[in-house]
Amino acid sequence: MTKQNDMPKGTVSTKAAVVIATAAFCSLVWSGFTSQAASPELSASIQSRSDVVKTSGPPQYPVMDQIADKLIQKYQVSTCDQLWLERAAQKGQPKSPAQQQAIAVLHGNPQMLSAFINRVAAPIATKMFECGMIP
Repeated sequence: MTKQNDMPKGTVSTKAAVVIATAAFCSLVWSGFTSQAASPELSASIQSRSDVVKTSGPPQYPVMDQIADKLIQKYQVSTCDQLWLERAAQKGQPKSPAQQQAIAVLHGNPQMLSAFINRVAAPIATKMFECGMIP
């Protein structure tokens, strides 16, 4: 088994990718998506199993896909300075009810969490690496 210290420089461990993706999801909910995430209609849509499209592949989550797309876009268009300022502004702040709800939804649905992390981890980790936010 490879220890994290033995990993090639620039390699992000699975645990780090999960932490990054979860933090990024929370960041998106916190900044700009909160009004939609807090709506009862969206909450029901996220939690509803009827939202899962039946396909031969892994389940799909249209609402989660929208959130992931907005999050990826946010990281792609933001400058490093903007990301650092946002990170500093959020430090020590309590999580909003919408943010707590989004986290609870991901904790309650491992398939959705996996789909979300698989979708956002690489682009977010790349941008954070480029900005010096992760080693």
